[in-house]
Amino acid sequence: MLDVTPLINAVNALADRLRSLPQSALRRGAAAEGLALARELALRAQLLEFPGREPVPLPDAGPFTVADQVAVAGHDLAEVLRAGAARPHGRTETDPEDDSERDTGAGGGAATDPAVVLAEALELVAETARRC
Repeated sequence: MLDVTPLINAVNALADRLRSLPQSALRRGAAAEGLALARELALRAQLLEFPGREPVPLPDAGPFTVADQVAVAGHDLAEVLRAGAARPHGRTETDPEDDSERDTGAGGGAATDPAVVLAEALELVAETARRC
């Protein structure tokens, strides 16, 4: 089973950090950075969980909710990765029966292997934390 604890810890830490920032810091860009991360994590989770469906974009609910959006999107991705890693070839329950590789990334070429997706997500969270 894939250990997604590092992702959960990383998004929780970043969410706590965003919650502690003053309004001025959120408005100077931290909220936008957090929202961009939350949207990317949510997109990856949706593409892995429902590969044939068009992803629903995460709305901009304002600077004071972005920390919660980061936490929820990160936890959602962690759960999808945990469930996918427990199945043959990392498939989720909604995956088709064939073994063909699918492109699940927003920017094209994103991995479908849960361990690779986890590593990429951890790097995205770390990059966002450095910018906030």
